[in-house]
Amino acid sequence: MASLDRSLIAGLSLFEGIAVADLDRIVGQARSIRIARGQSVFEQEQEARSFFLLLDGHVRVVKSTPAGHEVTVRYIGPGELMGIAGALGRTTYPANALAAVDCVVLAWPSHLWPTFATSFPSLSANTYRMVGSRLQDAHTRVIEMSTEQVEQRVANALLKLVKQSGKKTEEGILIDFPISRQDIAEMTGTTLHTVSRLLSAWEDQGLVKSGRQRVVVVEPHRLVVVAEARGSKS
Repeated sequence: MASLDRSLIAGLSLFEGIAVADLDRIVGQARSIRIARGQSVFEQEQEARSFFLLLDGHVRVVKSTPAGHEVTVRYIGPGELMGIAGALGRTTYPANALAAVDCVVLAWPSHLWPTFATSFPSLSANTYRMVGSRLQDAHTRVIEMSTEQVEQRVANALLKLVKQSGKKTEEGILIDFPISRQDIAEMTGTTLHTVSRLLSAWEDQGLVKSGRQRVVVVEPHRLVVVAEARGSKS
């Protein structure tokens, strides 16, 4: 199998501060995998044999509850690590990771993580900074669920997705991967009916355009006003 080129990772913030020779060492131990839309990268409670770097595409992270419900936790974008169970002190994956679109990932055996963390301090620091940011996002969501109205939560979720993966189009800023109203409902702790009602109302007001697994934010500044305003609970 042909060796992978360090250019795949050299420009990523995760690998800032790492010498060229070390980048070659890191990427030389990875394998490239293409994952079709809808397929799993890994599954919740599966033995964590590999950790992954998303090179292209978007991955939806889904948590299954004991009652059998599925909750969309977050979306992973290009340049992010995922499945780093070892960095969390786990031997199994904490959630399901599904390709939201066709994806390309790099995969390393999990047993390499302790060596990487020791040998490349900047990679370790950048990774734990990323983990910390995700934990902060999770804490923010808990606070939002407890203190914000449903309109605020949905507006904030759309604005975060736009910031993460927004693509300018003639219509507005497209969330550049398929996302359903049910996904938005799961992310914001509300119902499909409520999200559908809100998006329909916002379409009438010219704030957004939406379709099957597609959302375009037409007026992001007005959506910010909604995110900061008060609304009725749902």
